[in-house]
Amino acid sequence: MTHNPSSVPDPVVPARSRGARIGRYAQRLVILALVVGGIVFVFRETHQRLVYVDEIDARINGDLVTVSSRVAGWLTDLKVIQGDRVSRGKILMRVDSRESQLLLSQLKARLHAAESEYKRLQAKRELTQMRTRSRLETQVSTANAASATVAALAPQLELANSELDRARSLFAKHVIPKQQLDQARAEARKIDGEYRAATAGYHEAAARLGEVRVEKASIKVLDKELEMLDFRRQALNARLSQQQLDLEDRTIRSTIDGIVDKTFVEVGEYVRPGQRLAMIHNPQQVWVEANIKETQIGRLRQGQNVEISVDAYPDEKFSGQVVSIGSSTTASYALLPNPNPSGNFTKITQRLPVRISVTDARQRLHPGMMVEVRIHVGGY
Repeated sequence: MTHNPSSVPDPVVPARSRGARIGRYAQRLVILALVVGGIVFVFRETHQRLVYVDEIDARINGDLVTVSSRVAGWLTDLKVIQGDRVSRGKILMRVDSRESQLLLSQLKARLHAAESEYKRLQAKRELTQMRTRSRLETQVSTANAASATVAALAPQLELANSELDRARSLFAKHVIPKQQLDQARAEARKIDGEYRAATAGYHEAAARLGEVRVEKASIKVLDKELEMLDFRRQALNARLSQQQLDLEDRTIRSTIDGIVDKTFVEVGEYVRPGQRLAMIHNPQQVWVEANIKETQIGRLRQGQNVEISVDAYPDEKFSGQVVSIGSSTTASYALLPNPNPSGNFTKITQRLPVRISVTDARQRLHPGMMVEVRIHVGGY
């Protein structure tokens, strides 16, 4: 019996067929997976673009306070270094104050002398016023008494002169004796003497009254001297206050509660007014400043929630809210403008600064840190 090799089935053919079928299934699965993945990716990207605005050009910002000096001098003491926490009013550094202290002592001495001179003139004025008032009252009384005496003797003198004339007429007619004429003449001379004495007394009292009034006018001179001294005291007080301020400015204190970011001077250096000595910021008052493209700025509103990713803490997420949206692009703040004299123009998408508050900074976020933000704009 002979064997026919062509009648025996080949086992390789079914194996190849099954491998081809499996390959086609695998290809279909890969294609299906790619299609599904693409659909998911497109859906996810579309959803994120519709619901969120993402930006990586963002950083932590804060109010950096530059500490400077209002006076010039040698730095004699430095109380802080970088990283120190300081409270409001804490001494940071001191500038040499010896010369300022000497000037302050001189001004105090001059002010004390002016105060003493003012008190002396004030006492002299009061004494002069009291003495003048007393003398004036006395001289007025004396002058009034002399005037009254003159006024009383004037009619008596007139009567005595009339009696003398009458006696002379009667004696010429031999009506009265010479003795009666002599009596009338003596009476007239007596009253005339009294009148003249009273008149002289009145003039003397009036002259003394004038002297007292002139002395009273000297009080006005003292008042002017007191006024000049008062102006001098005010000027010295102003200079004293200014010098006191200069002395206080030589002790440089912190104006906020915060952290010292950096110091720029060392003990022994000569500092000048306005020179930057240190920088401080308050870690509780930081925010995120994100530069958002102008094509996306129309979707932002105040109060929108923000998810913040900080490069320094990759495993943590911080939350915040949109506080304000800038009204000018960042290019508007450039120191060097970009003119276009040639007329060639390339349109570049501009960016606007957006301020975002951080609700849970926990004093770990510092100005300058790079962050990424995701702003939730869905529902607007």
